Amino acid sequence: MRHRQLIAVTAALAAGALTLTACGSRDDKGGAAEGGTTTVVIGVDAPLTGDLSALGLGIKNSADLAAKTANEKGYVKGITFKVEALDDQAQASSGQQNATKLTANKDVLGVVGPLNSSVSEAMQKVFDDAKLAQISPANTSPSLTQGPKWAEGQKTRTYKSYFRTATTDAIQGPFAAQYLFNKGGKKKVFIIDDKKTYGAGLAGTFKGEFTKLGGQVVGEGHIDPESKDFSAIVTQVKSSGADVVYYGGEYPAAGPLSKQIKASGTNIPLVGGDGIYDKKYVELAGEGATGDFATSVGAPVESLPSAKDFVANYQKAGYKDPFAAYGGYSYDSAWAVIEAVKKVVDANNGKLPTDARAKVLEAVQNVSFDGVTGKVSFDEYGDATNKQLTVYKVEGGDWKSVESGTFGG
Repeated sequence: MRHRQLIAVTAALAAGALTLTACGSRDDKGGAAEGGTTTVVIGVDAPLTGDLSALGLGIKNSADLAAKTANEKGYVKGITFKVEALDDQAQASSGQQNATKLTANKDVLGVVGPLNSSVSEAMQKVFDDAKLAQISPANTSPSLTQGPKWAEGQKTRTYKSYFRTATTDAIQGPFAAQYLFNKGGKKKVFIIDDKKTYGAGLAGTFKGEFTKLGGQVVGEGHIDPESKDFSAIVTQVKSSGADVVYYGGEYPAAGPLSKQIKASGTNIPLVGGDGIYDKKYVELAGEGATGDFATSVGAPVESLPSAKDFVANYQKAGYKDPFAAYGGYSYDSAWAVIEAVKKVVDANNGKLPTDARAKVLEAVQNVSFDGVTGKVSFDEYGDATNKQLTVYKVEGGDWKSVESGTFGG
């Protein structure tokens, strides 16, 4: 959920999906030549349609804003940035197809996305084989950067092409547990997840910390997020004696789940991670959402001095969809690609080298700049060095921030 003349940018805004593609003849620098400049395409993969499009469109628009800002500033001399946005519909198979399509376009030197960790799992090898840098503004599953045995202390970076500007569930789950147990006074939890990579992983890290603190897990279960009838698990929650429900998953299912729990007469809050932190959750959950909680990565964008230009420029650009939870992180992900391209061009006498992708990938590892969401840089695993998180509570029909900090802090 970070960065803040005139080189023409041709934008096609149709059916809710902005797709900017390279045009013009190819030059000897490996990109498409346009108006005396070389075109560099930043790919974007996100759910642009379907239940999670409220988040995906914010990702796309924010990356687009970064490209436009770089062009207007002439930030990389001789380079025009364009965006090619593809819709994965939150499906791993679509994400993999999109990854293949993006790698086939030689003008693509970096990719922003996806939203879902499960989609990223299907994309990583495709990008890694092509030495194409991928920077997600939203993936939080620790295994994407630290390998399948990260929880056992065996951290291994499987794909050196993968980075993220969002922090991970290894921090987010425990952060929520500490808040609920220490400050929320919640001692008995019923844990539910949707069996997906993100949801199950988040629920697992929450459970580990909550029980370590002395909290009691009075029930656990899973739901199919495609089914909006959760009566079976709602009955279990009602009889469990829980004083809070923790849900690992996303808002399309979390909203109806909260609504049905309240309708059963069980007046306890539902708590989730960044996957439920969206205004759509409040709409789906209805009046009973008041008092529900969510954690999300970073600090509220609107509260950061570093984000003022981003918020103002986003509004000025006239995007019809809000930047949502990951807008600042998407801008920063795109800007990390832009910074990497600048490093490569500056080191090659103002031109892109023939092995631009590999060089940009190397440069991404070492980028460091003040972005929309704060300091942006990556550790040895490709994880964001910024570990800040925020707790939000539904009040007055919207999310209100109640506490920001870092896990253990």
